[in-house]
Amino acid sequence: MRFFDNFKENPDAYYEPNSFGGPKENSKYVEPSLKISGDADRYDHREGNDDYGQPRALFNLFNDEQKTRLFSNIAASMTGVPEHIIKKQLEHFDNVHPAYGEGVKKALGM
Repeated sequence: MRFFDNFKENPDAYYEPNSFGGPKENSKYVEPSLKISGDADRYDHREGNDDYGQPRALFNLFNDEQKTRLFSNIAASMTGVPEHIIKKQLEHFDNVHPAYGEGVKKALGM
């Protein structure tokens, strides 16, 4: 990850994926497979992973007061975030648990 300013039009997007037209992976720089005792190659850590099960389990442990505080804190921290980014994040909250997404939406006044 680079932290120096070489993206004049989007100086806050130093990561991929991003929503600001920042840098993207260029497949021409992919390293070739390496022979060890078989072929070594890149591993797609996303394949077969459940990114929502662990936060869902934690959310389900919260009582109503804790959930309300969570929704309020998240909504407060989203002040000034562009609408399209908020919508993307709300999709993740919905994937964790429908009540999670609805609680944050309500706290945001949506």
